[in-house]
Amino acid sequence: MTAPPKANGNGNGGEPLDLSQLDPILDEFKGHKDAVIPILQRTQDTLGYLPREALKYISVKARIPLNQLYGVATFYTQFHLKRRGRHLVRICDGTACHVRGAPKNIDAMEKGLGLAAGATTPDYRLTFEIVYCLGSCGLAPVALVDEKVYGQLAPQVLVERLKALP
Repeated sequence: MTAPPKANGNGNGGEPLDLSQLDPILDEFKGHKDAVIPILQRTQDTLGYLPREALKYISVKARIPLNQLYGVATFYTQFHLKRRGRHLVRICDGTACHVRGAPKNIDAMEKGLGLAAGATTPDYRLTFEIVYCLGSCGLAPVALVDEKVYGQLAPQVLVERLKALP
């Protein structure tokens, strides 16, 4: 993945996006109108999300209707139209995790870090999501931070670990 996206003034800090970095992607799929998903995947890998400006750029350059791009981007949960944090924190609230204390971990995120579920910190350091199974029920309650699983997680430990992230 490339460096984090440059900000563009739409909730990202004011600097313009360099949309020319999408040209190699569009060149690779030139003439393939059925390649919407791979184009969006590669764009999101490059920019970190799918900003409106990028979707408009793709629409014009690849001659794919903007409403088709939005339709795909909003249908699949893998795509994100809003910029996300450098670190993705997913707290499981599935049955095993819920019974073993996930609500306390969720509350600790909200109170200890001032971050509601589905939100991103203003500095784009953390994005917090609640999920309903991470497949680690034996370690409940579980959180996934980026790609690392933390099991049998106490609320204060979670908050301390997240505060220590760069």
